[in-house]
Amino acid sequence: MFFLQATNSTNVTYVVYFGTFGMLLLAVGLIVFIVIHQRKVIYFQLRMKKMQEEQQQMMLQASIESQEEERQRIAADLHDDAGPLLATVRLYLNENLIHQDQATQLQSIYNAKQIIDDTIQLIRNMSHSLIPPTLKNFGLESAVNDMFQKINGSGSISASARFHDYKRRLKLDYELSIFRVLQELVNNTIKHSHCSFIHLTQNKTDQYIYIRIHHDGEGLTQTEYEKLRDTPQGMGLKNIFSRVKILNSKILFEKDPSNTYYKVTIEIPIEAML
Repeated sequence: MFFLQATNSTNVTYVVYFGTFGMLLLAVGLIVFIVIHQRKVIYFQLRMKKMQEEQQQMMLQASIESQEEERQRIAADLHDDAGPLLATVRLYLNENLIHQDQATQLQSIYNAKQIIDDTIQLIRNMSHSLIPPTLKNFGLESAVNDMFQKINGSGSISASARFHDYKRRLKLDYELSIFRVLQELVNNTIKHSHCSFIHLTQNKTDQYIYIRIHHDGEGLTQTEYEKLRDTPQGMGLKNIFSRVKILNSKILFEKDPSNTYYKVTIEIPIEAML
C-alpha cells in the first residue's frame, strides 16, 4: 500500500514538473515570438518611412528639375530670339538717326516698329506657353479641345474629347497641372505609340473626377510605367508622377482586356473643384 502511494506521489510530481516545464517553454516561446514580431513590425515601419522619404525626395527633385528646365528654356528663348530682335531695333534707332534725311528716318522708325511688334508677339507666345489663355479664361475642357483641334489639323491622327460633367471647373492650379500632364501624355502618345486615334473622356462621381485617354497604338502598363519612370530616360514620366502626386491624385496605365487599345486614367479628388 505504501509502495503504491509513493509511486502515485512520484507520478504526480513528474506531472507537475513536466507541466511547469512545458508552461515555461510555452511562455518563453510566446515571448520570443512577440519580440521577433515586434522587431519585424518596427523594421517594416522604418522601411516604409524610408521609402516614403525617398519618394518625396524623388518628387521634389523631379519638380525642381522641371522648373529648372522651364527656366532654361525661357532664358534660351529670350537670348536667342528676343535678344537679336532688340539689338536690331537699337541699330535702327541709333544716335546717327537724327543726322539722316526724313525719308530714311521714317523708314528706320517703321522697321524698328515692325521688329518691336515681332518681339511683343514672341513674348506673348512665351507667356501663353506658361499658361495658355484658353485654359485661364475658359477652363480645362476648352484648352483640351483647342489642343485636339490642332492635332486634327495635321490630318494624321484623329483626336477627340468628351467632358460628361464639367459644369464646375477645377481650381486653376489643378487645371494647369492636369493640363500639363495631359500635354505630356498626348505628346508621348503621338511620338511613340503609332496610333491612329486619341480619345479623352471626363467623368465624375461623388468622390472623384476621372480623366481617361484612350488610343489604339503601343502603350504602357502600370508596371512598365513605374519601371521606366525611375530610369534616367523617364524624366517626362517622372514629371507626370510628381505633378499627379502633389495634387493628391493617382494615375493608372493599363491595357484594355480586349487588347485593342491602351488607356491612362487620372483620378482627382472632388475637393479640387471650385
